[in-house]
Amino acid sequence: MARHDATALERELEAVTDIDQRDNHGRSALHVATYLNNHQAMRRLVAAGADANALEDDFYDIVTIAAVANDLPTLKLALTLGCRADNVTSRYDGTALIAAAHLGHFTIVKTLIQAGAPLDHINNLNWTAVIEAIVLGDGGQRHMATLRALIDAGAAVDLPDGSGRTPLQLARARGYQHMVDILLEAGAKQ
Repeated sequence: MARHDATALERELEAVTDIDQRDNHGRSALHVATYLNNHQAMRRLVAAGADANALEDDFYDIVTIAAVANDLPTLKLALTLGCRADNVTSRYDGTALIAAAHLGHFTIVKTLIQAGAPLDHINNLNWTAVIEAIVLGDGGQRHMATLRALIDAGAAVDLPDGSGRTPLQLARARGYQHMVDILLEAGAKQ
């Protein structure tokens, strides 16, 4: 697959008895094709019956793999192949949206929102995508754009973390004044 060799891929598919067979990292051929940005292989594997929503050992599906890599073309393909934007993924019981928000991948965030990703999913750290954009972000342009995209889509601005701290309190504690302003404009409670 690394060479994007269509003939070799067809030969390999003919020899496979389990299209979702896993390697020692729990990755199927579809996961590997996604990591390699091999769109041709991704299409062919799903056409051959590969599970587009399968999770590998780190609990990533192909949408989350593309989201974390900030790979918009692969993300769009994964969504058209049937992988859902609302899957619970990662060891933190999060979503691809939460992962993209914490990394400040705002274009990915917008695409996942359009695909129906749950805006207010709470992971096992008791954080939403809004909170992750603040707590794991750097307060810079990418994370501010991410926060704006989430708020513009209707994400809740007052859901607290597990300690009862709101996004506004978290942004203030980090000195992210621009994020504080964004949250206040969105109606966050003082």
